Amino acid sequence: MTIVDDGRPADSMRLRVTELARLREEAHGGPGPQATAAQKAKGKLTVRERVGLLFDEGSFTEIEPLRRHRAAGFGMEAKKPYTDGVVTGWGTVDGRTVFVYAHDFRVFGGALGEAHAAKIHKVMDLAEAAGAPIVGLCDGAGARIQEGVTALAGYGGIFQRNVRNSGVIPQISVILGPCAGGAAYSPALTDFVFMVRGTAQMFITGPDVVKAVTGEVISHDALGGADAHAAVSGVASLAYDDEEECLADLRHLLSLLPSNNRELPPHLPSADPPGRLTERLNDLVPADPNRSYDMHAVIEEIVDDGDCFEIQPLWATNIICALARMDGHVVGIVANQPAALAGVLDIHASEKAARFVALCDAFNIPLVTLVDVPGFLPGVDQEHGGIIRHGAKLLYAYCNATVPRVQVILRKAYGGAYIVMDSRSIGADVSLAWPTNEIAVMGAEGAANVIFRREIAAAEDPEAVRAQKVKEYRSELMHPYYAAERGLVDDVIDPAETRHRIIGALAMLRAKHVPLPSRKHGNQPQ
Repeated sequence: MTIVDDGRPADSMRLRVTELARLREEAHGGPGPQATAAQKAKGKLTVRERVGLLFDEGSFTEIEPLRRHRAAGFGMEAKKPYTDGVVTGWGTVDGRTVFVYAHDFRVFGGALGEAHAAKIHKVMDLAEAAGAPIVGLCDGAGARIQEGVTALAGYGGIFQRNVRNSGVIPQISVILGPCAGGAAYSPALTDFVFMVRGTAQMFITGPDVVKAVTGEVISHDALGGADAHAAVSGVASLAYDDEEECLADLRHLLSLLPSNNRELPPHLPSADPPGRLTERLNDLVPADPNRSYDMHAVIEEIVDDGDCFEIQPLWATNIICALARMDGHVVGIVANQPAALAGVLDIHASEKAARFVALCDAFNIPLVTLVDVPGFLPGVDQEHGGIIRHGAKLLYAYCNATVPRVQVILRKAYGGAYIVMDSRSIGADVSLAWPTNEIAVMGAEGAANVIFRREIAAAEDPEAVRAQKVKEYRSELMHPYYAAERGLVDDVIDPAETRHRIIGALAMLRAKHVPLPSRKHGNQPQ
């Protein structure tokens, strides 16, 4: 045998490299074909397949693949698989760095223990240091019972990092399996939550506990499935029929977000001319303020190539929140939806829009607000449910936002809802209105009934007098140029100019800077 200067066999390094390759292959292969078959039988991809769909081909770099737990007792000594049930690392999405942690349900059911949590903490810290988004592919059974309180402490470390990085780097949770108990709080702290129908469930207490405590009988999916959270609770941003579609949309979302709060979102050259006239809007939106229409059609007409990425499309459908591009620059669009509840603001719509406005402001995404709102939804349930404080959340979010803000009033804008929908009085940089705009404390009918109630009541023909007073009020205080005459609207424009005027205003505001008072943070409405 040939001996090198330090006395080691010449081929010892090759032997060690061979052993390393074997260990890496073992870590990459997971617990074996039987566990993989069980995963597939549930209609779920393996953790490696998911990571492969998320990242550009060949770009993923794994960290700590050989990490194993050091727990003792309860049979843990005999089970020490590599990765400890979570794959962590980074790669690129469309050439931009993104970090990931992905639970492997085949190992301990994806349950979190001390080593498992330490790997997640490490990759979250790396994402923060690198200033890059982090994605959690969640498919785990919660805290690892065999490791006791150390598992719970591991969750605490994740939550603390979620909060520290909130508004600093984009955080996205993708629920691909169970996510129960304390584990559900981390997704709730992130910016977006994606869920897959049929396999994903999130809840604090499962159906068995619900039945034992309240007597209610409900399935896992009905309690915490994708549609329950996308349409009822509002916890999920989006729901998908399969993992492939979900991860493809995740890549699309990442293309619309900056890597961190110190950067602007990626700009892409657009073939859609910024000066394109939007003539179709003259036919899409009825002049009658009481007639309905679909605001989605308006948005598609003004954004680049009609393409937008709607957030929470199944929840609080009376308001639309979407990311899109205009002249290649990313914008956040908030729009009342007359096709749902006439576009009123209620508790859920206020919460949905407030969170979206705060997200856009945190990540330097200009805001475009399309207004057609009859007011706040009246009702005992709304008042007792706290519409005052929930509506104040949207007001707070807009007042707090320092990004460029452009408001367009399409038709009606009544009462406090007009103020809340980014009016000039709360800081909109540019406010435009169509010739169909009606800005007032309330609708003409309601105003006439209040102001002239005695005159109407005393008239021989109350209906004729009421109609006359409604006409007078509308012509004197609600005509399309009333707000413009008082400087509350910058201009009344032809709807065909909408895209061109918004893009021009945003270009003018691109270098906007707003000095803020010195404070630790505000105390926003709860």
